[in-house]
Amino acid sequence: MVDVHKHCPICGTPIPLDELTCSNKCQIEYNNRVAKSKKSRLMSFAIMVLFILAGVAFVLFRNNII
Repeated sequence: MVDVHKHCPICGTPIPLDELTCSNKCQIEYNNRVAKSKKSRLMSFAIMVLFILAGVAFVLFRNNII
């Protein structure tokens, strides 16, 4: 029977349950992916807020637009 384990999210190598990645190289890649994902979510949120503000401004000031 196979011991309880999980897999490295970067390369798929089996690792113990208490480890996040299998090596420092994979840890650096994992950190880069997490940072990129956070930046992407923040940019998406900012764009949604801008569209909402533009929509509200359009509704409030549509009578003044010629």
